[in-house]
Amino acid sequence: MINFIHAITEKILSGKEISKEEALKLLCVNDKELYYLFASANYLRMHFRGRRVDLCAITNAKSGLCPEDCAFCAQSAHHATKAAVYPLIPEEEILRRAEKAKVQGTQRFCIVTSGRQVTPQEFKKICRTVTLIKNKFPSLHMDASLGQLDKDMAGGLKEAGLQRYNHNVETCQEFFPRICTTHSYSDRLKTIALLKEAGLEVCCGGIFGLGESVEQRIDFAFELKALDVDCIPLNFLNPVPCTPLESNPDVPALELLKTVAILRHILPKKQIRICGGREKNLRSLQAMIFLAGSDSIIIGEYLTTLGACGEDDLKMITDLGLNV
Repeated sequence: MINFIHAITEKILSGKEISKEEALKLLCVNDKELYYLFASANYLRMHFRGRRVDLCAITNAKSGLCPEDCAFCAQSAHHATKAAVYPLIPEEEILRRAEKAKVQGTQRFCIVTSGRQVTPQEFKKICRTVTLIKNKFPSLHMDASLGQLDKDMAGGLKEAGLQRYNHNVETCQEFFPRICTTHSYSDRLKTIALLKEAGLEVCCGGIFGLGESVEQRIDFAFELKALDVDCIPLNFLNPVPCTPLESNPDVPALELLKTVAILRHILPKKQIRICGGREKNLRSLQAMIFLAGSDSIIIGEYLTTLGACGEDDLKMITDLGLNV
């Protein structure tokens, strides 16, 4: 297997792509061989992405009462969780949070809202806010995650100064009906196509630990590869009480890191961002996400849960000899 990992690394460095069969074979890496896989993923990250770590801060600008029934989500109106419920927060508050993220050293700031789609009034306010933030902090890249869009909305966000839009598929197409029934996988693909047509970068990933098989995680990676998205955000399930997945077992930390490493081999040139659930699921192994091939993290708070201390994350990055 070590010789196979070496051959795969050389193949990718030569500009070729690995097959799904080769990626599935990497799932067979055992405990003794695992760190060879990490070394390969780390080398590929350094080769294609360099020493830079991209930081993104997100803000939950509108919370709760979402009509979708995503089985993992604390904000779904279908689940009796204790997640906060509030309407779109004022522009001034979003600006304040963006400034805080900027001071912290974050390169990206993402405005996130719950629900299938924002209202026309909410959309206008968000576009104004994006423009306001871009005018005040020109170097801060603006992202958003507002649910489904139409063509005019995608174009409007681009005109307002948005660079990138997040629209996760969450899991592979085969497993998707197990986690959501109120919209389809193809609905997600339609929005992604509109984003690309508008000239926006696309941030699209999902969650591990929903109950999917390890093989379905590989399917998920190759589906993202076919979509040719710019950034792959990876979340690790943090089960929320009163949701259908509240009793899902934790995925072992090394298994999650192995999956990240395999994704780096499948998507060697893409930004791979580790997001929600890393503190709970990886614990003392959090620094390994970079050695396993990721080159980006969410810093600070998540949508309904707290993240690690930003200062601790920055120290972790510098301790590894990486740059923000």
